[in-house]
Amino acid sequence: MKILVDADSCPKAARDLVLRRAAKLNLRIIFAANRPIPGSDAMEMEICSGKENSADDRIVELAEKGDLAVTRDVPLAKRLVEKDVFALDDRGRTFNKENINEILSLRNFTVGLADNGLGIERTANYGKKELKTFADSLEKLLAKAARRNS
Repeated sequence: MKILVDADSCPKAARDLVLRRAAKLNLRIIFAANRPIPGSDAMEMEICSGKENSADDRIVELAEKGDLAVTRDVPLAKRLVEKDVFALDDRGRTFNKENINEILSLRNFTVGLADNGLGIERTANYGKKELKTFADSLEKLLAKAARRNS
């Protein structure tokens, strides 16, 4: 099992947490982004072209059944879930076959509103509460992945 991180939009605190957990569990970790992302010597960095969705495409290409991915990109999460990859966003929301279509539909609706000038207000805060929720979800998915992969 490996951990893949859509690193362009992942907050530093979440990236650091994933790096620590991967090191402790001796897991391969890959960051994918369109630019270099600071991390550690333990991670692999996939720098993708500036072409739209190139990092997403690379993550899907590298992902295998039973891997774990961190992304807030819902269309990417859907592609990963379809490959039987565990997926969660940096706020701890998990994506799975039971919820991904509803989450994607809501995301598409919200994007449609924004495209028509009716965007909703978003909270950009990422603090201790969000990191704790992410950490808890990450632990649950790592345990689930370990059981499935053993």
